[in-house]
Amino acid sequence: MTSLPNRTSLRAPVRAIAFDLDGTLVDSAADLMHASNALLAELGRPPVDLPAVRSFIGDGVAKLVERVLAATGGLPGAEETAAHTRRFLAIYEADPSAHSALYPGVAETLTALSAAGLKLGVCTNKPMAATRRLLADLGIADRFTAVVGGDSFPTRKPSPEPVLGLLALMDIRPEETVFVGDNEHDVAAARAAGVARVLVLRYGYARVPLESLPHDGILERFGALTGALSAASAC
Repeated sequence: MTSLPNRTSLRAPVRAIAFDLDGTLVDSAADLMHASNALLAELGRPPVDLPAVRSFIGDGVAKLVERVLAATGGLPGAEETAAHTRRFLAIYEADPSAHSALYPGVAETLTALSAAGLKLGVCTNKPMAATRRLLADLGIADRFTAVVGGDSFPTRKPSPEPVLGLLALMDIRPEETVFVGDNEHDVAAARAAGVARVLVLRYGYARVPLESLPHDGILERFGALTGALSAASAC
């Protein structure tokens, strides 16, 4: 792990870890690309490639669809864009895991953390239906005490509302929590929610340099999380 100096001290024992989903637990870009290209084919537009889709991820489905449309011929009016977003969701939610996979070390690390007595939760901007299906299909749904999606609350990350909502469902205080994500919205939401420690993963979908974010450490791989938590507890 490459760390910055701690910006927040752990004043209470860590009892829970909250995770982002896309770019943190799951590489879902290929399924999002396939759904995008199915929509674009229906509209008679050219397809988008995987690097483009990776750069579009992170702000929820509506923003993803807007970016896909803007990149392939322009953004239509609000009503038409909303209709295209609904169609994208219908395509994507029919099978959100066909081409998605857990990042290396995710399943084993989640099992170890749960066995250690930590409560685990997911806070994602992905809609709940697709989130629950994806977690189930990839075999990790039972690891989590609570899950919130992009349609669970009036606002999404970078708002702190979904993070605080998740912690309320878990009956956990922010100062007892570590948040693990991959991009600037995860850091902003967790910081605004007052969580004790914020860690980011190098391999995710961030659109800004991770070193520029006010995090507490960068993880090069998911399996490094257990060591990072042990080091923090020793401080």
